[in-house]
Amino acid sequence: MKKFTLLNLVLFLVVSVSAQMKPQSTEWYYPQPPKVTPGADKNQPPSDAIILFDGKDLSKWVTTKGEEAKWKAENGQMIVVPGTGDMCTKEYFGDCQLHIEFKSPAPENHHGQNRGNSGIFLQSTYEVQVLDADNNPTYVNGMVGSIYKQQAPNVDAYTKNGEWQIYDIYWKAPVFGTDGKLETPAMITVVLNGILVQNNFILKGDTPYIGFPKYEAHGRLPLKLQDHGTGVAFRNIWIRNL
Repeated sequence: MKKFTLLNLVLFLVVSVSAQMKPQSTEWYYPQPPKVTPGADKNQPPSDAIILFDGKDLSKWVTTKGEEAKWKAENGQMIVVPGTGDMCTKEYFGDCQLHIEFKSPAPENHHGQNRGNSGIFLQSTYEVQVLDADNNPTYVNGMVGSIYKQQAPNVDAYTKNGEWQIYDIYWKAPVFGTDGKLETPAMITVVLNGILVQNNFILKGDTPYIGFPKYEAHGRLPLKLQDHGTGVAFRNIWIRNL
């Protein structure tokens, strides 16, 4: 007779109990998830979204110095005024779902990183690149869809200059312990024009122009949009806390 080990016994008991269970034993009905009504189409905000730009005014935004927003709001667009500086939301965010649309200005004689450059900074720190990618070669970890200087996009999903580009970004904020030590790194998924370009990428830290990424302890922080010297336009900006 085969000798019964403790593991054999445990497995036997698990199988025996499962065989006697009813389907209802593994079903639960409470708490009910909150009801959220989707937007009229996939790009419109759901019922629980925070509208960050409704096409009319910049009341949800300030400069990084806390001053009144200096970009333009016209024709349903929020347009970078080069030289006025970055803009931040008044509200602070952590884990979130972000929808934002952008359009590159006419290229003129600009090329590479000087053409249609801006950036979407989650928690004011971690940049998803905004750049004109219409026949505009540059370093791939700095092209549109990249996590700046950390990860190139899986594919180039930019359409063409003068067309609205649609970002849907899913952000898992880093977690720090009470001593400031990193416990869980940030993770991001990015969809550009309906195409997955970053798939649960785990960030190595912030996204500096020079040097290597690093983490510094922080909590919830504003969403920041970058003034990089070109008149990039944004519209239909909304966010959901997760």
